[in-house]
Amino acid sequence: MDRNREALGVQGELASRLFPQHQRKQAGRLLSLGSRKQARRLRYIQVAILLILTAVSVSCPRPSGPWRSELYPVDWTPEATYAGGRFLHDFSYAGYHYGEDPLPDAKIGPLVFDVATAYGADNTGVADATTAIQNAIDAAEVAGGVVYLPAGLYRCDGVLRVDEPGVTIRGDGADATKLYFTKSQDMAYKSHITFQGSVSRGPDIPLAVDGENRAFDVFVIDASSLSPGDEVSLGWVITDDFVAEHGMTGTWQAFNGNWQAIFRRTVVAVDTAANPDRVTLDVPLRYPALVRDGASLRKESGYLSECGVEDLALANAVDWDDAWDIYQVHILLFSGVKDCWVRGVDSFASPYPPADGYHLQSCGIEVVNSKRVTVADSVMQTAQNRGGGGCGYLFEISQSNEVLIRDCAGLDGRHNFIQNWGFGTTGCVFLRCYSAGSTNLAYRNLPVGLPAYNEYHHSLAMANLVDQCTLDDGWYAGNRKNESSGAGHTSTQCVFWNTDGRGVLRSFQYGTGYVIGTEDIRVDVSLANGPAQGTAPADYVEGEGRGAQLVPESLYEDQLEGRIGN
Repeated sequence: MDRNREALGVQGELASRLFPQHQRKQAGRLLSLGSRKQARRLRYIQVAILLILTAVSVSCPRPSGPWRSELYPVDWTPEATYAGGRFLHDFSYAGYHYGEDPLPDAKIGPLVFDVATAYGADNTGVADATTAIQNAIDAAEVAGGVVYLPAGLYRCDGVLRVDEPGVTIRGDGADATKLYFTKSQDMAYKSHITFQGSVSRGPDIPLAVDGENRAFDVFVIDASSLSPGDEVSLGWVITDDFVAEHGMTGTWQAFNGNWQAIFRRTVVAVDTAANPDRVTLDVPLRYPALVRDGASLRKESGYLSECGVEDLALANAVDWDDAWDIYQVHILLFSGVKDCWVRGVDSFASPYPPADGYHLQSCGIEVVNSKRVTVADSVMQTAQNRGGGGCGYLFEISQSNEVLIRDCAGLDGRHNFIQNWGFGTTGCVFLRCYSAGSTNLAYRNLPVGLPAYNEYHHSLAMANLVDQCTLDDGWYAGNRKNESSGAGHTSTQCVFWNTDGRGVLRSFQYGTGYVIGTEDIRVDVSLANGPAQGTAPADYVEGEGRGAQLVPESLYEDQLEGRIGN
């Protein structure tokens, strides 16, 4: 025990040296969760790391003084374009209510459903609490409210589900309220806690002219069925022409011939007196929408809203072999939602005996087919299955818009932070996140593997931002070609802003990608790399090794302040 305490003390010192001031609290919180084995490993590498950093600082003096990106001057506007046609998107719309409102304070909610006192949930971990907790959720769904899990240990042998708006699941803190799941059979591609909307779409409202990148206005043949406040998706068919334009013939195949929702928006204004009819949207487009590809609006309904999970810890690790028998078991899923949140949710070492100290079967938190979601102040770590088939993803976004993942940490997954599967992930922001230990385990019987990265994984993620993140493993954006059922070009117009860490940024984006302001982390944008095939020109790099002096520190927060005037 004394040695463990000493190791954790060393970790705190490591955090104070390796992390900027704004990240130390989160880093220390993550490191304090480490096992004795992890603590010992970090103690051994601390001296080596500090020696390397000292040598670099002595031998490679860097320019000093604050600086601004040439693409983000003091007078920047979202419409600004600079030399070579380069520009930065306005990322400030990401998060709950476009980032404009604070997350709700569920502690002062009018209706509280106490799973222990009112519904008899066992909080000692002895008896199955699934039915009691689900009964409390069902009651909260009637009128909205807080499903409260007081401090304790809750064992669930089943799964939990929320289908109605206005429900928050809240504990007394991740160190006090712990909820663990034991079910593994029939859990492939499912989640132990699911918030599920039921999004449906109406008929096509075809665009009359091409939609322009960064535009709020689109012009349609007939807008008479639309009104301000309507929710819509703007999308198009993944046509042969679209595929060929990106050099992906024979590679992109999974979605070919299908209409894909790319931009999930709300109508702000409709002008049927214009010729053609003009529709103004709440968030700008982030890629050209071409009439050639059947670009159209479709009215939407059925998003689940105003739901959250906060202040508790989750685990679903099971027997090692059971975890490797199934793919993509998430601990928490938000599907078809808007204006929802996760706050203060950590994974923890499952007390289920076969779990052997692991936290997660394979995957952590996933947001899919959603918009305006915030995931904040959360830590996911230590997955069992980190092999192929989509396993080991700790923070995952798929086919969603304006998702904000901030002040979160991922440790010892396969890809700790990832965009995955399908077109339509745009406008998402990873802010002040920390990642370490991404590892690809190829075989279940060999629990060691090759280093891996956080990454854009599939089908042209458009205009996303990695902002002020510390990456001790790295991040990858490039042409994955035929991997993962034809992932091909995974990203375009994405920005890495003020990135540090001991890892590597490998950025080979279709069109132009941006790496602006780095500290310590290695940058690779060379077109000689295989993943750079078809991605010329090389991505824009500015301020390598000068991230500590970059102004502003956070692009997202500065853009948000500029837009809402706070």
